[in-house]
Amino acid sequence: MGNEGDKKFTWVIKNFSSFSSYRSESVYSDIFVAGRCKWRLLVNPEGCNPYDDYLSLYLVVPNHEFLTSGWRRHAKFSFAIVNQNPGEVSHLRESQYLFDQKNHTIGFDSMCRLNREFLLNNELKIVAEVDVLEVVGNLDIPVETTKIVDVNGFQVLASQVESVNTLFKKHPNIASNVRAKNPQLRTTYLNFLLSLTEILCKSHEELSNSDLADAYSSLTYVTKAGFKLDWLGKALKEAGETRIQDIEEELNGLTQKRADMDALLKFLR
Repeated sequence: MGNEGDKKFTWVIKNFSSFSSYRSESVYSDIFVAGRCKWRLLVNPEGCNPYDDYLSLYLVVPNHEFLTSGWRRHAKFSFAIVNQNPGEVSHLRESQYLFDQKNHTIGFDSMCRLNREFLLNNELKIVAEVDVLEVVGNLDIPVETTKIVDVNGFQVLASQVESVNTLFKKHPNIASNVRAKNPQLRTTYLNFLLSLTEILCKSHEELSNSDLADAYSSLTYVTKAGFKLDWLGKALKEAGETRIQDIEEELNGLTQKRADMDALLKFLR
C-alpha cells in the first residue's frame, strides 16, 4: 500500500476464483490514502448482471458516515485490470466524479469481462490512480505544519537543525560576514551551502562532472554572499583534481585497449 503522497494503489486479490463462486460477496481492498483523503476499492467478482461475466469495480469513501455534514470530494480516477502476460495490454477505464454523502461509491458496473489472461497463479492485479481535485470539509490526513527553528540567525527546518548545528560547531565564524538581513534570502544561502556539503560528502567514484559543476556554482554563489568557505573550496579543488586523475586513467586504459586491439587485428591479418 502506498503512502499519503501517492496517487497510485496496487491491489492483488489472491485466490480470486474462490470469490467468484459467491455472487453476493463483494471484496474490499485495504484503505489507502490519496490527496490526503482515505479511499478503498470494492470489487464484485461476477458483476451486477446475472447474465454476463463482467467484473464490477468501484472507488469508495470508506469513512463517509463520520465526515462532517456537507463534505464533498471531486476526484479524477482510473482503474487498470493488469494483464499479467508479458507484452499483453491491460484493461483501463477512467472517470471523474463528485463524491458526497449520497454518492460515496462510484465506479463501473461492467469494468471488464474477465478472461484467464488477467489471472496469474489465481491472482488478480488491479492498479488504481486517484487524483483529488477539490475537497470540501476536513481532510482525513491534515496538512502538517512545518516547524521552523532559528539557528545562529538562520531559519531552518527542524529536519535540518542537526546538520546546521554541526556546520556551525566545526566552523563557528562561517557566517560572520554574511550581509543579507532578509530571513528568506539567508535561508536560501544556507540551503545552497548544505547542498554543497552534501555533494562533497560523496565518494570520488560517485561524484560526476555535473556534481562538480553544480558544486563550483554553489560555492561561488554563497562565497559572494559573505560565507567563509576556504576549507570548502580546498575540498572542492581536491575532488576536482582527483576526478581529473580518474578521467586520465580511464583514457589511458582506453588507449591501451585500443593498442591491444590494433595489435590483435594486425596479428589476425
